[in-house]
Amino acid sequence: MINQHFNFQRQLNRRTLLRGTGVSLSLPWLTAMQSAFAGVEEPEAPRRFVAMTLGLGLVADNLNPKQIGFDYESSSYLKPLDDLRGNMTVISGSSHPGVSGGHRAEASLLTANPVGSSGKAKNTSSLDQYMAKHLGNFTRFPSLVLSSTGSNSPCYTENGAMIPAESSPSRLFTQLFVDDSPAEQKRQAQRVRQGRSIMDLVAGDAQRLSKQLGAGDKNRLDSYFTSVRELERRLAESEKWAHRPKPKVDFSRPVDIGNANDFVGRQRLMSDVIRLALETDSTRFVSYHLGGSGGVIPIPGVDEGYHTLSHHGLDEEKLEQLALVEAEIVKTWGQLLRDMNTTGESGTSLLNNTSMLLTSNLGNASNHDNRNMPVLLAGGHFKHGQHLAFDRRRNHPLPNLFVNLLQQVGLEADRFATSTGTVTGLETT
Repeated sequence: MINQHFNFQRQLNRRTLLRGTGVSLSLPWLTAMQSAFAGVEEPEAPRRFVAMTLGLGLVADNLNPKQIGFDYESSSYLKPLDDLRGNMTVISGSSHPGVSGGHRAEASLLTANPVGSSGKAKNTSSLDQYMAKHLGNFTRFPSLVLSSTGSNSPCYTENGAMIPAESSPSRLFTQLFVDDSPAEQKRQAQRVRQGRSIMDLVAGDAQRLSKQLGAGDKNRLDSYFTSVRELERRLAESEKWAHRPKPKVDFSRPVDIGNANDFVGRQRLMSDVIRLALETDSTRFVSYHLGGSGGVIPIPGVDEGYHTLSHHGLDEEKLEQLALVEAEIVKTWGQLLRDMNTTGESGTSLLNNTSMLLTSNLGNASNHDNRNMPVLLAGGHFKHGQHLAFDRRRNHPLPNLFVNLLQQVGLEADRFATSTGTVTGLETT
C-alpha cells in the first residue's frame, strides 16, 4: 500500500492534466506532487518575474516612507498594503546611470541603456527578454508583453527592436486558454515547419560561403550559426506547443473595457489574466506597461486629465487629484500581490515564487526628471519589510537590482547594463 502511494506521487508531475470529453484541466500544485518520503528531492516551483511599469511616475512624498529600514511608518500610498508589508521592499534614491530624456526614457526603463538621452540610437535587450531568452523555452509563451493602451512597450530584443504589446485582456485570455481549431493548429505547425526548412537552406548556403572566408569572417559566421541553431530550437518548441491543449481555468473570458480613460479598471482586469497566466505556468516572464492616459480617469474627486495632473507644477489642487489616481494604481497592484499570495504553490505561494517590480522611468513627472525612480519590489525569495533609502543626489544604480532579479530566476549573472554589483542591503531568504 505504501509502495502504491509512493508510485502515485512519483508519477504525478506539475503538468498533470485531467481529461474529459473534449476538455482538459491543468492542476495546481498539490501535496501529491511532493515526495512521499523525507530525503527524496521535492519538485521545485519555477521562479518568475513580473514588471509593472508606469509612464507618469509616482509622487515620491506620497510613496516613500520618511524612515529608513524595517521600522518605517507607511506612506499614504502604502497604508492600504500594510498586510503585505512583509512581502515588499521600498527602494528610494535609485535610477539608471546616464539615462535622461524625460518621457523618452521609457525606452530605457527595462534595458538601462541610455538610448535617446546620450546620443545612442540603438537599444539593447530588456530585462524580461533577457530572462525569456535563457529560460523562456519551458512554457508555451516565453514571455508576455502587455500594456494598458496601445502597442508601445519598454521591452526590447537583443537587437534593439521594440516588442509590440498586447493591450486587450480578452485577446490575451483567448491566446492563453482557448484552444485553436484543428485547422488552425495545422496551419501553425505548417508555418513552423516552413520556417525550419528556410533555416536549413540558409545554413547550407552559409556553410558553402565559409570556405571562401578568412578567420575573422569565419568567427562571425560561427556566431551566425549559433543564432540559426537557437532559432531552430525555438521553432521546434513552437511546433510542439501547437499540438498541445491549452490549460483550462475556472474564469470567464473577460470583457474589454471600452473607456480608454478607465486606467485603473483596465489595470485590474489585465492583472487577473496575468495571475492566471502565471498560475497555469503558461509563461514565467511578464511586463505590463501603464502608459500615461490623457483623459480624465473615472475616480470620484478627479476632473482633470491624468497627464495634465502629472505635470502639476506643485499646484495643490492638481496634487490632490493626482494622489487619488496614483493611490488607486498602487492599491490595484497590491491586490494582485494579495491574490498571488493566497494562491498556493509547492508548499508556499505564487507570490513567493514570483519577483514583482513596480517602477517608472520618471522620478518626477512634473519636470521630466529621470532620477529617483519609484521602486517597489515584492515577492520572490527576498527578505522583505524594509525601506532601502539611497542618496537622492547620487543615486544607487538601479541596474544593480536587475542583477538581483536575474539571480533570483536562476541565472548566473553578475552584471546587467551599467550595474556595479547587486543592491546593497537586499538579501535573499
